[in-house]
Parts: sequence; structure tokens; C-alpha cells
Amino acid sequence: MELGLVGLGKMGGNMRERIRRAGHTVVGYDRTPDLADVHSLEELVGKLSGPRVVWVMVPAGAPTQSTIDELAELLEPGDVVVDGGNSRWTDDERHAEELAAKGIGFVDCGVSGGVWGLENGYALMYGGDAEHVEKVRPVFDALKPEGDFGSVHAGRVGAGHFAKMVHNGIEYAMMQAYAEGWELLEKVDSVTDVREVFRSWQEGTVIRSWLLDLAVNALDGDEHLDRLKGHAQDSGEGRWTVEAAIDNAVPLPAITASLFARFASRQEDSPQMKMIAALRNQFGGHAVEAK
Repeated sequence: MELGLVGLGKMGGNMRERIRRAGHTVVGYDRTPDLADVHSLEELVGKLSGPRVVWVMVPAGAPTQSTIDELAELLEPGDVVVDGGNSRWTDDERHAEELAAKGIGFVDCGVSGGVWGLENGYALMYGGDAEHVEKVRPVFDALKPEGDFGSVHAGRVGAGHFAKMVHNGIEYAMMQAYAEGWELLEKVDSVTDVREVFRSWQEGTVIRSWLLDLAVNALDGDEHLDRLKGHAQDSGEGRWTVEAAIDNAVPLPAITASLFARFASRQEDSPQMKMIAALRNQFGGHAVEAK
């Protein structure tokens, strides 16, 4: 299969490599010339045979909108656009309608895997019409982890990004729980090796997880996280999850509290937020602030 891939940053660049390893042809475009295979969206579209599939992997909001607007003028009926960024699900509905007017299909895809996805595979949640999803299927199969799971057609347009948004909301709450437990262990005098307590939880406990493994990785590099400032950003999806909960009258006390805790981190140097910042750096390569 041939694929056009727009956006070759931390996620997109590794995705291009994993898809190529599966035997497919990827033509990549990025505004950074050193990363790109071609130097314009027009050149990218010109190198693909129809029906084309173009996967957009750029920041949500205006960058995604402008990219889709330009592709709408370059692509032809029967082609498909995939938005694999962290767009809000309500934007998906608008993009699908705009592209459908030109006979172009649209699939939204939530992608999880961070900087580890090249080797481990990416969990994929996608939404859209079955006929459009099937045109992208070989790429989904190339990106997903090995085995029977890790990829799901979640529903109609918008369902993929909505599912990924909820996933990230759960992630917020899980990271907050590890961070709170870590701070309490660090606080008391009786526990003399917090890092090894965390490590002991990696086998045989009900709280073992990949996030716990990443926490141990972070502590191996900086045992008390002394080199980090207790400041953690939020990507937007935590906010959207809480807003969706309000709209649907669904109580989300843990996820909401974890979002508010990140806001608090911007007002003081929070020990808990050192762990949140370390975990975000471990799984997603997100920037951290040093003291």
C-alpha cells in the first residue's frame, strides 16, 4: 500500500518507519525539510496513486484544519484523509462533512504509544464509515501491536478521538495516584528506599502496569526526582474529558481532581508533579522543566 503521511515529529517519524518495516510505501511531508521526503502537500499527493490515503499527524486545532483544507483542494473523489492527531471529536464531524462534499472520505484515529510505539506498536482507536476504514486497514495492521488486540473500529466519525480522549483522562488519574503514593512514601522517615518499594510493586501486585514500569525507569535516572521542577502541563484532552462528563452528567471525580492537580502545579513546586512530569517524559517524550 502507498500512504501519504503529513507530520514527521516524535510520533509521525516513528510511525513512518514502522509502516515501512511492514513493507508499505510511505511518502512523508513535514515543514522541517530535513525530515521530509517531499517539500509540499502538492508534491506528496502527486506521488501517490489513486485512490489515495493521506494520514495527518500534526497538532490539533488550526494546524490540522489548515492541512485538511489544503488537502481538500488537492485530493480527488474516492481518496481518504485520516486525522491521527489529538483533535477534538467535534472537529472530526466538521472535517468529515467538509471532505464528503468533495467525495473524499474521512477517518479519525486516536493513537497511543508515544515514543515507544516504533518497537511496541501503537494502540489505535478509529471512527468512520466502514468503506473508508477498510481503505486504511493495511496501515492499521502495520501500526498496531502484535496479537489480536490493540486496534478497534470504535464507531462512527468522532468515536476514535472520543475514545482516545477518555483513555487520556484515565491516564491522568492513574498517574496522579502513583504520584500521590510516591510523595507520601518520600515524606515518612520509616521508608528508607522508595525507589525499591516502587520496583517491588512491578511483580505480583494489583497496581502493576506499564506506567509503574516507567515510574521506576524515571527513578533509576533520578532517584528522588531532584533535578525536576514540580510542574506538569496538560495536553487539552483531560479538559475535554471533564467537559464531556459535564455535558453527559457522568461523575468523574478522580479524573477531574487529577486535572485540577496539574493546574495547582503551576502555582508551586509540587513534589507530586515531579512524578507526573517524569512519567509524561518517559512515555511520550514530553518536555520537562529542570530546576
